[in-house]
Amino acid sequence: MNPSLQGIGMTSQRTRDRMVNRLIEQGIRSNKVLDVMRSTPRHIFVDEALASRAYEDNPLPIGYNQTISQPYIVARMTELLLKAGHLSKVLEIGTGCGYQTAILAQLVDHVYSVERILPLQKKAKNNLWELKIKNVSYLHNDGGWGWPEYAPFDGILVSAAPPEIPETLLQQMTMGGVMVIPTGESGRQALQRVIRSEKGYEVEELDAVSFVPFLSGRE
Repeated sequence: MNPSLQGIGMTSQRTRDRMVNRLIEQGIRSNKVLDVMRSTPRHIFVDEALASRAYEDNPLPIGYNQTISQPYIVARMTELLLKAGHLSKVLEIGTGCGYQTAILAQLVDHVYSVERILPLQKKAKNNLWELKIKNVSYLHNDGGWGWPEYAPFDGILVSAAPPEIPETLLQQMTMGGVMVIPTGESGRQALQRVIRSEKGYEVEELDAVSFVPFLSGRE
C-alpha cells in the first residue's frame, strides 16, 4: 500500500483500530461496516493539517462551509441503510470529500453520488481514484433533484439536513427501498429512516444529529 494511505502515528492502522473499537462501544454492530471503516484511510479525505485528527469522533471542516461527518455518524447511517440487506443501487446526496462515498462503495454494487459544489466533487473523485474505488458515478447538480435518469434506487443516503424530506427523493425510491436522512432546522435535527412500501412511506425517527443545511443550486 502507498505509505500515505497506510499512515503513520496518528494516521496509522493502530489508530484506525482504536476508532473501530470506539464504534463498537458506541453500538455499531455490523461487522461489514466496521471492517470497511477499519481499512479505509480517513486521513486522506481531510487537509494535511488536520490529518492527525482524522480518527477522532468529531466532524472536521473540508472547505466551502462543509464538513466530513464524525466516524460514528458515517457508521450509523451506513448500518441503518444496510439493515434490510444488500443494496444494488444507492443514491448519495452530498459527495463532500468522498469519505462516506468510499465506505458505501465498498458495501453496495454501485453508488450514484450528487454534489452541488464542483471543487469538492473533484477532490472526492481524486480521493476515490487513489483508493482504486471505481463503482461510483458522479453528478454535479442540486441534490434536491436526485438523479432521475438512474432512478429508482433501493437505497438513498443524504448527508445534509433539509427542513423536511424532499418529495423528489421519495419518488426515486424503489418499492421496499430505504432512505437515511437528517431533517430539521439547525439545533433541532433528527436522523430518519424511511422505508417505501405499497402502503406508502414508513418513517422512523432516530438520533438527534447536527448536519450542515441542505442547500439548493450549484457552485
